[in-house]
Amino acid sequence: MERPTPSRGRRTASAVLAAALALGGAAVAQPAVARPAVADSQAADAAGVGSFRLADVPMKDGVVLKADVFTPAPGTPGADPQGRYPLLVQPASWGQNDLEYVAQGRALAADGYVAVTYTVRGFWGSGGQVDVAGPKDVADISTVIDWALAHTPADPARIGMVGLSLGGGLTLLGAAFDPRIKAVASLSGWADLTDSLYSGQTRHLQAAAVLAGIQAPTGRKSPEFARVLDDLFADRDLPDVIRWADTRSPARYLDRINANGTAVLMANAWGDSFFNPSQVTDFYQRLTVPKSLELRPGDHASQEFSGLLGLDNATWNSARSWLDRYVKGASAPAPDPGTQPVHLEVRPSGTSESHADWRSVSSRTEHLTIGADALGPDAPGTGTPGAGTPGGPASTGWQTTVLGGIPSGASGGVALLSGLVDQTLHQPPTVAVPLLARSAALVRQSEPYPQGLSLRGVARVHTTVTATAPQGTVVAYLYDVDALGLGRLISHAPQSWSGRTPGQPFPLDVPLFATAYDLPAGHRLALVLGTRDALYGGETPLGSRVTFGSTTADPAGLTLPVR
Repeated sequence: MERPTPSRGRRTASAVLAAALALGGAAVAQPAVARPAVADSQAADAAGVGSFRLADVPMKDGVVLKADVFTPAPGTPGADPQGRYPLLVQPASWGQNDLEYVAQGRALAADGYVAVTYTVRGFWGSGGQVDVAGPKDVADISTVIDWALAHTPADPARIGMVGLSLGGGLTLLGAAFDPRIKAVASLSGWADLTDSLYSGQTRHLQAAAVLAGIQAPTGRKSPEFARVLDDLFADRDLPDVIRWADTRSPARYLDRINANGTAVLMANAWGDSFFNPSQVTDFYQRLTVPKSLELRPGDHASQEFSGLLGLDNATWNSARSWLDRYVKGASAPAPDPGTQPVHLEVRPSGTSESHADWRSVSSRTEHLTIGADALGPDAPGTGTPGAGTPGGPASTGWQTTVLGGIPSGASGGVALLSGLVDQTLHQPPTVAVPLLARSAALVRQSEPYPQGLSLRGVARVHTTVTATAPQGTVVAYLYDVDALGLGRLISHAPQSWSGRTPGQPFPLDVPLFATAYDLPAGHRLALVLGTRDALYGGETPLGSRVTFGSTTADPAGLTLPVR
């Protein structure tokens, strides 16, 4: 059968692969180092913190995984009466190998842990094919634990996991499927792989292409994984793609995690190109086990990178404290009784906040009407950001028609790069709002907020859509606009539809990705609704028309969670 012609979204995604390959080792994980030819060697650590050796760990299906074993030096505090130490299992991240965690492994051994890090099957020297956290990868977790208990001084009553990226997702799956695991620290991991690939019923093509590009030099795709990628890019057999991703989603097994009682720490970035913060917060809210959540500016795995180099790192420090508390147990320092489990670093100031739970991050909502030419409060005195009521009452009715499938200038950024720039330079994707193409997007601005505004959580857009094609995509953007008209991206999200009757209006809701953002005093908010973004496989046919609003009473609005 003839292979379908790649979409423009795929060609755009392919254009960032070279950058992804260059950044992959740095932004996703420490550059992998070729392992020595000897598969099972042992040497004393130069700092006197214990031993380090390479090991071959056989799986039940005959596949052999390459691993590093870090063991505390004799006399290191933390052993039980039998001389056994708590065990931490660390799966390597996507495209990386077991040597990724050398600095962390040595530090853990010095602190009284047996640490076993391993290259996930299909990557580097480990056998088998890439399973993408499927049933084989999950079974490997338990087999690695079994091996560690048999070949190291590991305590079967004190077992934990910590991992980054792919390793972070595997820690959550381990918590679901192996009740021996007492605690996990999931760093830049995912909760819902389907959401990662297809949130808002929209294919995340650029992110998928970057992941495929990072995997290509170091991994061997299974036929199943290769088929899923082809189907995702070609926009075919998506129900099968979703079933494949659901099987690999910790959210599907949340009841198992809750039943096992495994303590869960999740640390992610606001701008994660692969695993958006909304899926993380949704999963976190449904956990009933001991839990903690940390969200900081950054992109995928960028906030943890310095810890892989052995430098002081806030995320790794939190992971260590969490594991000390729930894996070491009685031998760990007592936690601060005033500690609250949800920790946020607010954009763009970097201010830190702590909350009792995710629901507490916002205290109220404000609703702005999307009017004919502006954003404004529902009525005088209701959440008024400034003088007057721009946009007027919702009942007046309005319509704005844009050309579909055409870039407007608004953008969610570049996968694996934009969040990193925001983290290091405090510069999110930025546009000149007055220059955005009104023929390709609806653009509405509020009046200035004299006192600023503290946004916390998920902003939501509601409007009526009438389109000339049965399918389409809207990408909603929320910008912080200064006096010069420069808009800095606060959040965005796509939402697609299909099977609609052309010319028939229908309601559309777009929940934006969760954020914590302080709008400076005197700045405006801008809402942009476009139909084309290089991050996504948009469904709006080129040249079709999409109309927002209606000529009758229209409830179009923007709901903001604020403090």
